[in-house]
Amino acid sequence: AFSSKPRRTPLFHRLTFSTINMRVDGKWYRTIWLKDDDTVQIIDQRHLPHEFVVESLSTTEEMAAAIKDMHVRGAGLIGCAAAYGMYLAVQAIASQTKDSAMLLERLEAEAQKLRETRPTAVNLCVGVKRVLEAVRSALTEAGGVETAIVAARMEAAKVTDEDADFCKRIGETGAGILQEVHKTKLASVDAKTDCVVNVLTHCNAGWLAFADWGSALSPVYAAFDKGVPIHVWVDETRPRNQGASLTAWELAKHGVPHTVIADNTGGHLMRNNMVDIVITGADRVTRAGDACNKIGTYLKALAAKDNGIPFYVALPSSTIDWSLHDGADIPIEKRGDEEVKYAEGLCVEDGKRRKVLLTPLESQAGNWAFDVTPSRLVTGLLTERGLAEASLPGLAKCFPAEAKKFLAKHDQ
Repeated sequence: AFSSKPRRTPLFHRLTFSTINMRVDGKWYRTIWLKDDDTVQIIDQRHLPHEFVVESLSTTEEMAAAIKDMHVRGAGLIGCAAAYGMYLAVQAIASQTKDSAMLLERLEAEAQKLRETRPTAVNLCVGVKRVLEAVRSALTEAGGVETAIVAARMEAAKVTDEDADFCKRIGETGAGILQEVHKTKLASVDAKTDCVVNVLTHCNAGWLAFADWGSALSPVYAAFDKGVPIHVWVDETRPRNQGASLTAWELAKHGVPHTVIADNTGGHLMRNNMVDIVITGADRVTRAGDACNKIGTYLKALAAKDNGIPFYVALPSSTIDWSLHDGADIPIEKRGDEEVKYAEGLCVEDGKRRKVLLTPLESQAGNWAFDVTPSRLVTGLLTERGLAEASLPGLAKCFPAEAKKFLAKHDQ
């Protein structure tokens, strides 16, 4: 049964790595889950890699803050978080009114709050829209607010389950490509002494960025588990260092060999034949195959193209924005300059987290969070339905129903 409880402030459960085992030791976590009817739990990623923190959220306001302030991040995960944020909103509104029209009106206002938290990743709006439509459908079918609550909860869970399933399938497709790279290296006379597949990735597009598995790292995990010798070059990914803190932590927990590198190292590695393949994630991909991802991705694609190295973008279909053709039309989030000017980490002398100023105090800083890689630089798109060419025909081949729906609307 569903119940409505008074709003609570977030509850934090702090555990050190000595007291909790994740994945590598046989215990698997998703990044977001429903603890009970009134509480959504997340892994608060701001504390990684030095502390594992589970945060409990019971209101839409708390979920919106968690998304905006990056307790959770990554295209897929914020879509799941937004869906659960909508569920929490339905719970709260239903405790105050039994009028269906009033519930929908107030729910739309809560939906807008969630949409405004992060403007670039399309998954967020997809999560909001799906739960809103599920609630509207439940109420249209003469159901009461209790029915709407059930519909919201089920749809949020479905969004999350689909995200995990799609990412697992992306891994299966990408693992085949990594296996082929390995076979090619084995067949090379020059590579007899070094048959490790060297993958370069940017930011964090692993399971921490989705409900589970991840996009760019899912092929790495799948191939590694099949016995393919893999090493990952991990861009630190300034200014929030998601690569150094999150991707490195993930890979270490799974036992995948990796090396953290400064953001501007990738080109040098590519020129010196130290990278076999580049795989990144995406926060939004247009119908023409332009891919928006964490700032700095475009430079990696340029370097890969110049050195003849395949550059793949891994994404679930929820990341495709069929309404946009040109990547230049993707809204690019610009965050506060403090992320560039300051750095935060663990002080090894006293074991405390500390924030330090890197720049002159009076200096201004620019902080564009994403850039766009044009489709001409993308070797292929790794999706849950297989490998797609980075183009409208290529995406239409994998997603014919979605493409048909867009074309029908476009022709009207």
